[in-house]
Amino acid sequence: MTDNGAVNSPSHHDASAREVVVLGSTGSIGTQALEVIRRNPGRFRVTGLAAGGGRVGLLAEQALEFRPEIVAVAKASAAQELQLAFYAEAKRRGYASGDYAIPKIVAGPDAVAEVAAWQCDVVLNGVTGALGLASTLAALDAGRTLALANKESLIVGGPLVKERARPGQIVPVDSEHSALAQCLRGGRAEEVRRLVLTASGGPFRGRSRAELSGVTPEQALNHPTWDMGPVITINSATLVNKGLEVIEAHLLFDVPMDRIEVMVHPQSVIHSMVEFVDGSTLAQTSPPDMRLPIALGIDWPGRVPDAAPGLDWTKAHTWELFPLDDAAFPAVALARHAGELGGTVPAVYNAANEECVDAFRAGRLPFLGIVDTVARVVQEHGSGTPGELTVDDVLAADGWARARSRELTGTD
Repeated sequence: MTDNGAVNSPSHHDASAREVVVLGSTGSIGTQALEVIRRNPGRFRVTGLAAGGGRVGLLAEQALEFRPEIVAVAKASAAQELQLAFYAEAKRRGYASGDYAIPKIVAGPDAVAEVAAWQCDVVLNGVTGALGLASTLAALDAGRTLALANKESLIVGGPLVKERARPGQIVPVDSEHSALAQCLRGGRAEEVRRLVLTASGGPFRGRSRAELSGVTPEQALNHPTWDMGPVITINSATLVNKGLEVIEAHLLFDVPMDRIEVMVHPQSVIHSMVEFVDGSTLAQTSPPDMRLPIALGIDWPGRVPDAAPGLDWTKAHTWELFPLDDAAFPAVALARHAGELGGTVPAVYNAANEECVDAFRAGRLPFLGIVDTVARVVQEHGSGTPGELTVDDVLAADGWARARSRELTGTD
């Protein structure tokens, strides 16, 4: 769409523009990605959009603005609702029926994965949770570059994802892993001594375990520096998110678990660091703004000018780094254990956590009970599936962990 409200025909698009599919387009990552794309019309073109189906009005707006060839909703019952929302939005904008083309609409549990394999240069996977695995595998199998914001699919799929991915095919979008990828440009793989992930510490940084016993969902959802979805925000409060990121860093960069550290950094300006064998450490710094790693993800290895504001180097800065308190926040040590066991254990860690977060938000589980219950489910699962992992193994482990977590939290 041009500024005067007219709709461009596809033939007016820049032929050199990078074609992008955005999965999870109505969520936090997806909407920020579309903001980056909107500000760079000659650089990117959206060929597909996909969302869960909970915000069909917004999805219809996005489809009319960006004119993808295909739009997916994971909720089958939302297909007709989306079509009606599309017509309503077109009418609201004053379009005559010939002014716009209706994209192909697909719906149902396999629809998002179908869009993940659509013709494009890069697929941004911003789907939340383990549901993103099918889309990650579909994008890799189709040979697309995968800008991965859905860390759970890599953690859950582990070896499955890695055996499908060509070198460099996965570009991380998490701010920490994007930082590591940028810092790793500064040396060869054999020169890396350790990776250092930074954590804001969440809203409860500095509290002892005893001081966390009465935490409410409202308090846990009040993150000091990042504006994210509810599950990720609570994962940041428990530091489960950082645990997942340790596993992700291990899988993405082939660095052993015992060479991945976590430091608490309240200002969220140093996004992560790489220490090299000569004692040098490179850090990537920028104000906390997800548009920067998103822009890098969809244009890698290029940098999109003014993707996000830079730091103000005319002012004083104080950046603090603290060691992680494993007693108050045991989620990272538990994730490290799950990642070392491998197989289906990371999938169990992730699935149990998703169910426990739901139980906490519903008032059925105390804050400390989230990680305590995840630890119990991981322990009961044991060492995971021996031998070669299959998608069925992962899905079975995921299903078992969810059912067991619901039993333990009184959800069933």
